[in-house]
Amino acid sequence: MDFRDFEKRIVKIEKMELPGEAVQFKMAPVARLRELRQEAMHIDKARKAGVMALFYPNKNYQTNLILILRKTYKGVHSAQVGFPGGKIEKIDRSIKDAALRETEEEVGVQRDDIAVIKKLTQIYIPPSNFFVQPFLGVVSKTPTFVLEEREVEALIEVNLTHFMDESCITTRILSTSYATDLEVPAFNLNGHIVWGATAMMLNEVRDLLQRVL
Repeated sequence: MDFRDFEKRIVKIEKMELPGEAVQFKMAPVARLRELRQEAMHIDKARKAGVMALFYPNKNYQTNLILILRKTYKGVHSAQVGFPGGKIEKIDRSIKDAALRETEEEVGVQRDDIAVIKKLTQIYIPPSNFFVQPFLGVVSKTPTFVLEEREVEALIEVNLTHFMDESCITTRILSTSYATDLEVPAFNLNGHIVWGATAMMLNEVRDLLQRVL
């Protein structure tokens, strides 16, 4: 989709009601739904993080979404696909500032260049005990991405047309931190299987875009 048209349409999302957990849970494994409910009582003790669903024009002025492949490390989110973002630090004035700062640090997009369109539905991630606040953002010029090599293995530039195509939704049998051989709904984006909390947040983004595009 031509980015100029995308920019005109996406601003409509700012005043729209969020689809919320009902849409997020469509991309959640059944076992995860049970765990989310069980852990909900502990949400006040969770750490906080902000992430950015960032859209931008590529060099051909087609609309893309940036995702990241995280490094392999000793942690529950090792080698997974996610949004740029991270935990709130003392220097951050708000969770939105944390999302903007971490996006700049991880993929090199200047925070002042990002227009935040909408605060999306927050989600609790039991395995890492994080309360994650996603934001929908747009940068109007083609970014010069610079990845944070200590944390980011690769950048994944997803074309909007591919993201909106029904064929990118699939299921996989995976082993998670709480179950083995579990059938999970997922997105297949640029050959990467995206599941769990990221898929749940992506599904809300996709639902909003379907209403305006």
